Amino acid sequence: MKVGTDGVLLGAWTDISFKPSSFLDIGAGTGLLSLMIAQRSNIELIDAIEIDDKAYEQCVQNFEESPWGDRLFCYHAGLDEFVAEIDEPYDLIISNPPFYSEIVSSGDEARDKARQNISLPFDELIESVAQLLSPSGSFSVVIPFKEEISFKNLARDKGLFPKRITRVKGTPESEIKRSLIEFTFHQYIYPTQELTIEKSRHQYTSEYIQLTRNFYLKM
Repeated sequence: MKVGTDGVLLGAWTDISFKPSSFLDIGAGTGLLSLMIAQRSNIELIDAIEIDDKAYEQCVQNFEESPWGDRLFCYHAGLDEFVAEIDEPYDLIISNPPFYSEIVSSGDEARDKARQNISLPFDELIESVAQLLSPSGSFSVVIPFKEEISFKNLARDKGLFPKRITRVKGTPESEIKRSLIEFTFHQYIYPTQELTIEKSRHQYTSEYIQLTRNFYLKM
């Protein structure tokens, strides 16, 4: 299973200290985030949704082969149809959504769909989360830093407000590339932090190691 830095960061960073009883991974891909949350917690209901056929099949296989298969379930559905069918809200929702808002074409339709924001627009994601999240629940997401302000504005319009933000850059000299944001329905004076992944090429910072060490065989 291919593992990306954004997914590992989000899965490790997401707060589970409030002991949620239900979890949803929107746009699960191959199931990385759900598996990480299953490893970190005793959440009994861990659901995922994935619309791409091949990714869905891989996700189901990964769930079945994991030690937590009895707690994991993946729906093969689009977000809009999933929202229409679900009655009970989730205490914790997580998403590593597509980042590319511009139209790009690599010749691989599935890859392009995964990369283009057009396949899961941020406004659709936020509107769905606002309907699926329990009143005391939490929504964690990783997005490009350049989209942070507009994403927060969209969330605010749906009654979701930041609880904490961590901004991520690759090296001490590089620009901030990603924002990890936790949202709730309550307004906070929220802390912001920075996380640097590497001190130099393949030399990880102590902060990154501390956050992700339980998910790598070698660190």
